[in-house]
Amino acid sequence: MTTQPQLPRAVAPQEPVPQLQRAGMLDLVEKRLRGLLNDEHRRWRTADARGAGVVESLAELVAVGADRVRPVILLTGYLAGGGDAEGEEGAAAVEAAAALELLDTCTLIRSDVRDNAALRRGIPTLHVSRAAEHERNGWAGDARRFGESTATLAGDLALSLADRLAARLPGAAWEIWDELRVERVIGTYAHEAMAAEYLDDPWPGRCISGCDRGCTAGWYALRHPLRLGAALAGRPDLDTAYDAYARSLHAAWRLRGFLDGGPEYDWDAELLREILLEREERGIAERLIRELVDRASRTAAAARLTPGWCEELTAFAVRMAADRG
Repeated sequence: MTTQPQLPRAVAPQEPVPQLQRAGMLDLVEKRLRGLLNDEHRRWRTADARGAGVVESLAELVAVGADRVRPVILLTGYLAGGGDAEGEEGAAAVEAAAALELLDTCTLIRSDVRDNAALRRGIPTLHVSRAAEHERNGWAGDARRFGESTATLAGDLALSLADRLAARLPGAAWEIWDELRVERVIGTYAHEAMAAEYLDDPWPGRCISGCDRGCTAGWYALRHPLRLGAALAGRPDLDTAYDAYARSLHAAWRLRGFLDGGPEYDWDAELLREILLEREERGIAERLIRELVDRASRTAAAARLTPGWCEELTAFAVRMAADRG
């Protein structure tokens, strides 16, 4: 006989609203990240002063990442599934959210090196700042290669620390973490290969028709954090709902990015927009975005979520796909 999953307990009126619950946990994520990086810096400052430099570089980049998108998504999935904001379960969710932020930082660092980006989060990218340091000091070798290699090492450090935080995740959550780690690499490689073969297409048709693993934006960057949250909350029954929600919302977000432009949409996307999108076609695309957001909202409404979180998932979908003009 199959046991039906228990409905999450109702939130009493005197309890914090969903946003306050999540904000409190995000504060703990910030504290965990600062503490971890400060401890590492103190450790290596004594053991190897030069080695402490890579920790300092990573800490600087993490410190300016104010939006914390991946932790927000994970904690939303966790709390919406009835996860406790306190206790051992809450502490595990905080550890996982901090690990996700470090994993995301690793991905950003490596992406910046590949794309030779100049800025990240309003400050010089690591490979640029380290190359400039090399030039200022008149060190031996090529400044650009020094910048790229040391930035890549900072990414390696972020990944190592992320895995350290994730090491004690319970079995189901660890399997999702491991899957995410692998899929990010495969997805990035697929995107790079398509670009090199002139097969990359800025029109997000693959996302709209069912999501594509080679998508540079990474559907898994939305889907996996939600699923991690559900696993940590002990709600495997939410896996299908979170998967469907992520598919619809990711497609809407990608279509919005194409329409409005952004860092991933360069001149070829602008040219394609001019060719494809007259006033009528743009109106059709806008309606498609609304339909995708509505589909994500209906998926959230049909799921067995803690009271208040269906509305929060709907509001999140609207914000993600909002007109940026």
